[in-house]
Amino acid sequence: MTEEIFDVCDAQDRVVGQCSRQEVHARNLLHRAVHIWVWNSAGELLLQRRTATKDQFPDCYTSSASGHVDAGEDYETAAIRELQEELQLQGDLIWGAKLPASAETAYEHTVLFHLQTDQSPIPDPIEIASLSYLPTATIASVLKESPQTFTPPFRRLFEDWWAEEIGLERMTPV
Repeated sequence: MTEEIFDVCDAQDRVVGQCSRQEVHARNLLHRAVHIWVWNSAGELLLQRRTATKDQFPDCYTSSASGHVDAGEDYETAAIRELQEELQLQGDLIWGAKLPASAETAYEHTVLFHLQTDQSPIPDPIEIASLSYLPTATIASVLKESPQTFTPPFRRLFEDWWAEEIGLERMTPV
């Protein structure tokens, strides 16, 4: 297995170099990541619980699928790849938001995509310990009571972007 190489970025998300995954994480260098939120037709969000063997945030809940953008790769290509690798799902992705890199996003410039599907996901057991579809109100409640059980990037996406800009009431099925 070859070592993953990521683009290192500046605060404006311009590529300024490349480094290994290990070095990027050890030095908290700014880099790129994608998150994909998979919604079912009932308006529930698919959450994954990361395996205990993950190098960052083991056993935490996070987005349906997520991952780093490889060197030279664009956000959408990375999202399509991560969705396939982690859940064996495909579909038309919808751009959601872009958050700047910060400590709260694990030093990742983060792009969120959405996918609505009722296809059954097939989780990668190396990456994912379990999957759950949950209403956004339930996620908000658990997040408020136990924020440490979620990855920091997911908390930032959900609390700062989803809940404030879209509003929980919009995700309630009609």
